[in-house]
Amino acid sequence: MRKLFSTFKGVISVLTLIVYTLFLGIFLFLAILLRFLLPTTLARTYANPLIVEVALIWVGGILWWLRRIHRVQLDMAHDLTLDMQQWNLIIANHQSWLDIFVLFFVTYRKLPVLKFFIKSQLIWVPVAGAAWWALDYPFMSRYSKSYLEKHPEKAGKDLETTKRACEKFSEQPTSVVNFLEGTRFTKAKHQQQQSPYRHLLKPKAGGVAFALQALGEKFSTVIDATLHYEGGAPSTWDVACGRIGKVTIRLQKRHIPDAFLTMDYTNNADDKAAFQAWITQLWQEKDALLESLDNTR
Repeated sequence: MRKLFSTFKGVISVLTLIVYTLFLGIFLFLAILLRFLLPTTLARTYANPLIVEVALIWVGGILWWLRRIHRVQLDMAHDLTLDMQQWNLIIANHQSWLDIFVLFFVTYRKLPVLKFFIKSQLIWVPVAGAAWWALDYPFMSRYSKSYLEKHPEKAGKDLETTKRACEKFSEQPTSVVNFLEGTRFTKAKHQQQQSPYRHLLKPKAGGVAFALQALGEKFSTVIDATLHYEGGAPSTWDVACGRIGKVTIRLQKRHIPDAFLTMDYTNNADDKAAFQAWITQLWQEKDALLESLDNTR
């Protein structure tokens, strides 16, 4: 009986989310149309804030659903000063599609709307893909080594995308989110990588390095976010059915060494090695924190 009720709850949740998204999609497309019709200056003043507001209303509804309907247990701790007028670089581990909403639980309307790098294929997701495009989220393409060997001209395309995105981000306060692992953690990926970390995949430092080079002087702080799900990261269906264990999020302010703001990550081997060593140290500390959270269940 309990399983049947859980399934029914999941079906209702999915249908409600679809209707909710389609309804707000009407206002999103009207705002996008307004941006096309207005001159650039007026579009930035009127259309862009409207697009952001529609997106925030949508996120707010999801957060309400998770808190009030599914009664998600949140254990949040941080000592940060959050301000809508500051630039922030947020680095985090990646376990579930739910991660971004967990970050929103802490930052919603307290920091500028979160901007994160997403796979290029997701631009075709109905309504959401258009929203991400309108919000200037960078769409990244992941190429295999074999593909790059056949198409060497594609090498470095993601870094070019990062640079272009950072140029746009410099125009107004922004919170840039980077999941350093580049993909969600699974045991299979962990074994395939032969990751030296127990709870994490190997971090990819390139995107963060270019963000720091482009916006380092604007960033008020680097926020190191550690996300942990009791009982393991939930699947999409688990979330829809409300089968979510306690969610723990720890945020810590990280000092950016001055040398990283002027480094040449691409062409200077010493700069690259120093930055990767810094990221490795952060990842070791994050792995230890996740281990301690596992042991306190």
